[in-house]
Amino acid sequence: MLYHLFEWLKDQGYKFPGSRLFEFITFRVLLAILLSLVITMIFGKKLIRYLQKKQVGESIRELGLTDEQTKKGTPTMGGIIIILAILIPTLLLANLNKVYIRLMVVSTVWLGIIGFVDDYLKLRARRIAQQNGETYKKGDRDGLAGWFKIFGQVGLGIIVGATLYFNSNVKIWREYQGKRNVKDSTQLVRTVNGKEKVFVESKSFVTTIPFFKGHEFNYSKLLPAGWRNYTWVLYILIVIFIIAAVSNGANITDGLDGLASGTSALIGVLLGIFAYASGNFFFADYLNIMYIPNLDELSIFVAAMIGACIGFLWYNSYPAEVFMGDTGSLTLGGIIAALAIIVHKELLIPIFCGVFLVENISVMLQVGYFKYTRRKYGEGRRIFLMSPLHHHYQKQGFHEAKIVTRFWIVTVLGVVLSIVTLKLR
Repeated sequence: MLYHLFEWLKDQGYKFPGSRLFEFITFRVLLAILLSLVITMIFGKKLIRYLQKKQVGESIRELGLTDEQTKKGTPTMGGIIIILAILIPTLLLANLNKVYIRLMVVSTVWLGIIGFVDDYLKLRARRIAQQNGETYKKGDRDGLAGWFKIFGQVGLGIIVGATLYFNSNVKIWREYQGKRNVKDSTQLVRTVNGKEKVFVESKSFVTTIPFFKGHEFNYSKLLPAGWRNYTWVLYILIVIFIIAAVSNGANITDGLDGLASGTSALIGVLLGIFAYASGNFFFADYLNIMYIPNLDELSIFVAAMIGACIGFLWYNSYPAEVFMGDTGSLTLGGIIAALAIIVHKELLIPIFCGVFLVENISVMLQVGYFKYTRRKYGEGRRIFLMSPLHHHYQKQGFHEAKIVTRFWIVTVLGVVLSIVTLKLR
């Protein structure tokens, strides 16, 4: 809104000292980080007090983990402050006419509502149990049904996939080696280092293959030649799978103080670099990556996300004063998945979201093996001492803070390796 206000004032002939700074994305990126930090740091404490007053506390299952009882009663639903710290700077500082900004605002609100309803229903179930003098056990049928969460993720996947495929403002430009056609409006001519280069417009269902020189892949190649008019169906299905997988992975990872918020902040730094580099013509040409017009504006949204995660980490680090709940974890996972798809780096997700992936797989393996051995031997057996994986290490005696720090280090390695793929191929 501030961006549009200064643009309007400039069109009306009004000039204010420093108003031209809003024309520079780098300035708005820095301002977005600072503003989101201020929101989480200042209003985060007020939210914690409010949640404590309303007795919006976490219920803990008896799992035999160290310090688990100290977490009992810790306020949850802190993801509300993360969502506000992302949306407010974005709405104030970003160009809201850009399709990518609108898409990410919708994604944030969409999953934020689903996570909030889930947390609220769990809280209501606990209060009803207390009023009836019953013992509340976390894990009872208290929140949203699993199918409803999946339904919400599928809905978001359809929105994201359909927008990226069909919206006329979503396009990528790649260097064209053929002869220039001055009458072709889909050709973009730019002079780089004194040499004229021709770029052609391409559809958005092309993705990047890491570590390979011919590093682009068109999803239509997965279909027989006669079916390629239906590539949009395949593309939307892939987007749905990615959003559901990453969102659930972030949700599962949010089991230790600071783990999900710190990991998401690190991933956000990477996605911000990708967004800015792909949205800047000269960086994209130098790195030989896709040039995606208007994508650099998305770095403002990513900056707000990074600031929100870091600010929330101030209260969420061990020992946590507040938990983000599904309100925060589902939202952050969905945001990361949508951003990765928008910047055409979804094939890098197993690398920079390695922690989410391993946590997801550990649960799937544990549940699958337990059911298999129960059918075969009449007794369920386990691969890990406990799943998700971070609880396995807790059972082995590792301190919670050490586990979180080491998972952060693994994420840093994945982020660095992902950045390296910009030039290493």
